[in-house]
Amino acid sequence: MLLIYTKKTTNRVKYIFHLLINDLLGIETRFTSSLEEFLGYTGPRFSYGELVPDDELYFAAHPLLFETGISLKTLNYIEFKGNPAFFSVFEKRSCFPFDIFAASFYLVSRYEEYLPHIRDEHGRFMASGSEAFKHGFLRKPLVNIWAIQLGDILSFRFPSLKQKRSEYKFELTIDIDAAYAFKHKGMTRAVGGILKALQKGNYSEIRERLRVLLHKQNDPFDTFEYLFQLQSKFKLKLIYFVLMADYGPRDKNIPVNNRQFHRLIKLLSDYADVGIHPSYASFVDVDKLKIEISRLSRLLHQDVSRSRQHFLRLEFPRTYRTLINHDITDDYTMGYSEEPGFRASICNPFYFYDLDMDMETHLKLHPFAIMDGTLNDYLRLTPAQSVEIVESLIKETKSVGGTFIPLWHNHSLNDHDEWKGWLALFEKMVENATRC
Repeated sequence: MLLIYTKKTTNRVKYIFHLLINDLLGIETRFTSSLEEFLGYTGPRFSYGELVPDDELYFAAHPLLFETGISLKTLNYIEFKGNPAFFSVFEKRSCFPFDIFAASFYLVSRYEEYLPHIRDEHGRFMASGSEAFKHGFLRKPLVNIWAIQLGDILSFRFPSLKQKRSEYKFELTIDIDAAYAFKHKGMTRAVGGILKALQKGNYSEIRERLRVLLHKQNDPFDTFEYLFQLQSKFKLKLIYFVLMADYGPRDKNIPVNNRQFHRLIKLLSDYADVGIHPSYASFVDVDKLKIEISRLSRLLHQDVSRSRQHFLRLEFPRTYRTLINHDITDDYTMGYSEEPGFRASICNPFYFYDLDMDMETHLKLHPFAIMDGTLNDYLRLTPAQSVEIVESLIKETKSVGGTFIPLWHNHSLNDHDEWKGWLALFEKMVENATRC
């Protein structure tokens, strides 16, 4: 048992110490505000925030974890062991020249996303506005790295202190924005699609559409059998997020009452976990979210507990509060559309901390590191140019015992049109990610 002395054990202190020490390092901890108890304790111990007489292990503190509310912070960056760090402290006895706990809390709680910021056309916080992007550590799980450095100090000081650090995992996630390109969309949408293609002079699409509808060719978005085979080959943990929305400008899946669509979802649930993909429209109309979750729940005959926002539309803390109110326990939206990397600077699941309420919640966040559309649509890279990025993210995740979660779509696996050549990258990613 590691005893930690601090004069005030706030919710923020308990949250971030538990994440770094209990979850990432596997060390049991206990807090005390009694100096007498702390000095009399003969086991592993350290003090935080206040220098204690005769204490050999001390971590100086920034005020953040002892505050309430949200305010603009001066971060004061330094370099520490080759990586950026902030919230510098100026106590020579401190084990770190910065407050590792306050800095980790700032990143994991997404403190900066509660502050005034510019949003993109979809109402999203942009990667380019983040501290991680501005200071060059977006593609590094900095919180994990700091936790390991903390663990090394504790191991050196207390050789008998048992640690069980987190182990590397791989979870493949697939978003189903549109289960099929042409099939099962109804006569109105089928005719409308043909007319649009005629206006554009896209005769190859018309030929393909007709061949699919006449059952002479497989639908290009129907890559599910391929995913079943891949899952079996590599023993993958796979999660599908299905859009169950009414048709709209940004929500264009198969009609929710289509029987073939229902059969597909039930089939997917036989092979993997299935979660809700809250629609673009539900971002501002929470009543729609309730309907969408109910549709999927009735279809699966079970509660729906996993979620990922369509278009990754996320607003702190409103979106997560809404999910909590609808009994979602695990969310996979924590990542950026326009840049690869670690949005919260961590590659392990962690619980959402509601800064406005100043409390930890029961909603577990699973950060993803890379999305297919980020590479192809936003960064305009080729598959060959993307290999190094994907491999480096896998390597970073493995090095700290994190969980590597890519976000892919069924339609991007068709090796067709704008996704020609990307299937090879996907397969290489899966192969590397499953290799320990």
